[in-house]
Amino acid sequence: MNLELKQKQFNSAMELYENRKRYKLFGRFVSIINISLQIYILSRVLTLAIGFWWQIVSVITAYVITDFINGLVHLYMDDNENYESLAGPFIANFHLHHRTPRYHDNNLLIMYFNETGSKMWLVFYLVAVAILFHLPNTNPVLLYTLTYIGILSSIAEISHYLCHNSNSAVVMFLIHIKLLLSKREHAKHHIKDNVSYTFLNGITNPLVDFIAKMFFTGYKKKTDLHYAKYSESNMPRR
Repeated sequence: MNLELKQKQFNSAMELYENRKRYKLFGRFVSIINISLQIYILSRVLTLAIGFWWQIVSVITAYVITDFINGLVHLYMDDNENYESLAGPFIANFHLHHRTPRYHDNNLLIMYFNETGSKMWLVFYLVAVAILFHLPNTNPVLLYTLTYIGILSSIAEISHYLCHNSNSAVVMFLIHIKLLLSKREHAKHHIKDNVSYTFLNGITNPLVDFIAKMFFTGYKKKTDLHYAKYSESNMPRR
């Protein structure tokens, strides 16, 4: 589609996002729903005993799956250019993260709340997990794993934020032991094209990069060009 038309669609979508309160209010609503569901399923799963080693298996499995799922969502969103859809303002605002070398410093709990509001897909996931707790004979290891995925999906946003904003000794240690996203690995996403989409700890980047190469064309010659005429002074504070 014509680049100039896409840039106009992008600017119109961002104008809606910035000037219509309902979009930011909707994000807060999504945060409240997601966090409430996370608290609910965590309170339910903690009543189940699975033993130490199954906990380790559950956490490791959840870490890998969370990194992969959130990487796929990131890949899809980076390619999404449906600015005139109902979700268009959210899609446009999402694309601005590519020109954000550093986010505004904020309390991690506030960041957790704010960024969880961008994960609309997580609402449906958490509802499905909550329903599983009411079904008979659901494997408790599965319930722990699914619960951890639901919570780690929000923690992935914190990992991404710290990757951009923090050089503290604790953060660098967590990066070193592969619990948080590597700055060097994530830098590839901003410098190169169509790579390094995952952002919990980057362990599944090779798999997501393969999918990206097979089915997607990249963002630098596509959606990154759409915000080229969006005024820097109008950029939303993240």
